Amino acid sequence: MLVSFVKFRTIPRFLNINKIIVRKYNVPRRALMYVPGDDPKKISKSLTLDVDCIALDCEDGVAVNKKREARETIRSFLDKGKPSKDRDYDFGVRINAFDTEYWQEDLESCLTAINLPDTILIPKVETADTIKQFSEEVKQRIKSDKKINVIIYIESARAFLNIVDICKTAEGLSKTSNIQPVSLVFGSDDFCANIGATRTESSIEILYARQKLVLVAKAFNLQAIDMVYIKYKDLEGLKKQCEEGMKMGYTGKQVIHPGQVPIVQEAFLPSASQIEWASGLLQSFEKHQKDGKGAFTYKGSMIDMPTMRQAENVIKLANLKKT
Repeated sequence: MLVSFVKFRTIPRFLNINKIIVRKYNVPRRALMYVPGDDPKKISKSLTLDVDCIALDCEDGVAVNKKREARETIRSFLDKGKPSKDRDYDFGVRINAFDTEYWQEDLESCLTAINLPDTILIPKVETADTIKQFSEEVKQRIKSDKKINVIIYIESARAFLNIVDICKTAEGLSKTSNIQPVSLVFGSDDFCANIGATRTESSIEILYARQKLVLVAKAFNLQAIDMVYIKYKDLEGLKKQCEEGMKMGYTGKQVIHPGQVPIVQEAFLPSASQIEWASGLLQSFEKHQKDGKGAFTYKGSMIDMPTMRQAENVIKLANLKKT
């Protein structure tokens, strides 16, 4: 029997076990859907969809002469507030890369809105200095302890050489600043262009990079979001690539068309064995809490709070599977 996720929402938001702090549950991001920030109709449409993560785009999805319009349109939607749905979802903004002239205006616009976005997505991160600079910019604009989720894009050879340092820096800053890293994204097309690779249907040319991103993401308890499937009308091909990515350990996929959302979100639901593991873990946690015990073992492993969050994630997805 599935354990109700609602039952475990009663766990205190900040519960100190072995000096590990439980943070607010991170929403699943099976489908991360880009919506051009300069198109209010498409943004309004996206808010009616059952999608885990909406990324209002200031970057690749917006022409250079439309950057300002996108910024202003996104700001107007943020001012109105995040529309409520039957379940939680991520409402974020993808800013322009730090090697452009646009990113500071993007940040200024969305971080001074009446309502902050849940998440900022930072493309083309190549060194830890970008994360440090981003953290300082956020600190200057948010005069509270409010946390902003951060999704980091790895899209070049240099980025992959520095990926561990990037994640270490983001993890460290999460303890002292307003940023909370939640996901790594594999930007496959920019990566291929950067290294001069020729794209193939099998994607063998990017296999190493694709697997490395998952490895590092999991080492830092981050979600791993897979590459875009550009043939948006080929749903069979999309499903196949989703299943391939999930077997590698990816937890979600970038989406460029609403028609891709159902396929992607179904593909990244947990298996029966994952549900059984998570259910048992959370039941064991509840028992140990009632007995006044902190740290505990489950099936031979010492359980910490990142593992607890993973179990909660599985159960929340399992409950979505039932609906």
